[in-house]
Amino acid sequence: MILYFSGTGNSQFVAMQLAELMADDEVVSINRYLKAEKKVTIRSNRPLVFVAPTYCWRLPKVVEQWIMETSFEGSQDAYFILTCGGDCGNAGAYAEKLCLKKGLRFCGLDSVVMPENYLALFPTPDEAECRVIVERAMPRISEFADQIRADRCFDKTPVSFSGKLESGPVNPLFYSFFVHDKGFKVSERCISCGKCAYRCPLSNIKMVDGKPKWQGNCTHCMACIGGCPTGAIAYKEKSKERCQYYIMNDSLCWENGGQKIEK
Repeated sequence: MILYFSGTGNSQFVAMQLAELMADDEVVSINRYLKAEKKVTIRSNRPLVFVAPTYCWRLPKVVEQWIMETSFEGSQDAYFILTCGGDCGNAGAYAEKLCLKKGLRFCGLDSVVMPENYLALFPTPDEAECRVIVERAMPRISEFADQIRADRCFDKTPVSFSGKLESGPVNPLFYSFFVHDKGFKVSERCISCGKCAYRCPLSNIKMVDGKPKWQGNCTHCMACIGGCPTGAIAYKEKSKERCQYYIMNDSLCWENGGQKIEK
């Protein structure tokens, strides 16, 4: 079973590609569970493959918390695939600790480079560059599928000293200083479509007088700003100069879309 969390679509794309390569393995959106705010039981006879973006050089906190609060029956083998714009530091060590706490068998963590979407802090590629990056990611995704099908754990890769620092002491500091919603603004271009509120996996956006208002529980997934159809949402000033990025298929993430929801 492939379980993904995605803000702008990178991890969803990787999850759907994996499912196709792995004989139509079942795909489940973690976003949908988070939105429902219900504890669930996941049943799968196939390995659990968690696909998520890299947040502060680790698995997103919201995904870690969801895994800890979810019951898993059947296979206890857990693979982790993180999408990133650069690298994921020492994320594997923390995913392994998570598995130990949860009683899952850690089968490795690896990453695949996808288009940078974190326009709140970093430059983002244009459409042509995005196409090239996605095309380069395809062989990597295929390698993951081959390893999982063969029941082979991912190889451990050496982690640099800076990577250990980023995933270690820098991670909580990054969350404290940067991961909040105080910088989001909406302009007069807003058409009150409500898509930002609909897409927010943490239900952190409420429509007030036809405009989005952030509620203080943001994970910086960039779904609101990346998917705004009129470019009305900005994060501080620098984001206005950067390309929006959104490839999420909303019907797969929020509607049933053939996904089995166990309750």
